Amino acid sequence: MKLGAISFMTADSIQPAEIAVALEQRGFESFWAGDHSHIPVDADSPDAPIDTRTGLPMPSEYWNLLDPFLALTAAAAHTTKLRLGTGVCLVNERDPITTAKQVASLDHLSRGRFLFGIGGGWNEREMRNHRADITKRWPSMRERVEAMKLIWSNDVAEYHGEHVDFAPLMSWPKPVQKPHPPILIGGNRRNIARVVAYADAWCPGTPQLSDDELRNDVAELHRQAAAAGRTDVSITAFHVTTVDGLDTASSLALSPQRWDVLAEAGIERVVVVLPPTRDECLRMADHYADTFLAEASVR
Repeated sequence: MKLGAISFMTADSIQPAEIAVALEQRGFESFWAGDHSHIPVDADSPDAPIDTRTGLPMPSEYWNLLDPFLALTAAAAHTTKLRLGTGVCLVNERDPITTAKQVASLDHLSRGRFLFGIGGGWNEREMRNHRADITKRWPSMRERVEAMKLIWSNDVAEYHGEHVDFAPLMSWPKPVQKPHPPILIGGNRRNIARVVAYADAWCPGTPQLSDDELRNDVAELHRQAAAAGRTDVSITAFHVTTVDGLDTASSLALSPQRWDVLAEAGIERVVVVLPPTRDECLRMADHYADTFLAEASVR
């Protein structure tokens, strides 16, 4: 099973190039960057938890995030093997023609190391500022993916849908990975059908799932994939949690026992969260590498 890591990339955090180099040196398979263009300051927003320290929705890192494509480009320039993923890109808040260009460019600059994690979006007020309708996010996301696939795969592409509509166009470079970088859809089990229909992998957030729930969800993914004649759908488990220092006894940390459950369930990749501050980030990277990578040959 592969080990990846995600962290809040901000102007004040450990910088993308440094964390990427550190992860590659420690044997991590991938590095992921999140995506929020902004967070509305409307503190009574019903769709976002309130940070009790500030009265604003979510931790401050959410509205300080670097753009993921730029952060991952910096990481790509300083690494050679580490895979680079969006975890996840809010495609409904982005123009699909521009996003297709960004994906292809990053895949080109990284020589085929990009992983395109996407999500439908959850913060209604944030989406509204982008003129996106949260009630239509799923058909909108599918049209965006379909349109981008055409741009990546054809010399001349056009798309005419309800949410995406453009006349014939040419856009280069094409992605290095063929037919395109892997598309991973994040979210709960309601997204399984979407994964099977037009993506390559599922990215559930698994800390809240019991072992039995996890096994049942994996079985459901395989059942739906088999019914669709697909054998190529994989799972990347996101452990979007934080820990204090090296308190590995915390229920928020990824334990060796949980790692074994994930491996036995057939999970392809586990993504752990690292603290954004430099010293804690590197300390936790060492901990996870020592726990899950150094012992890989004997586990």
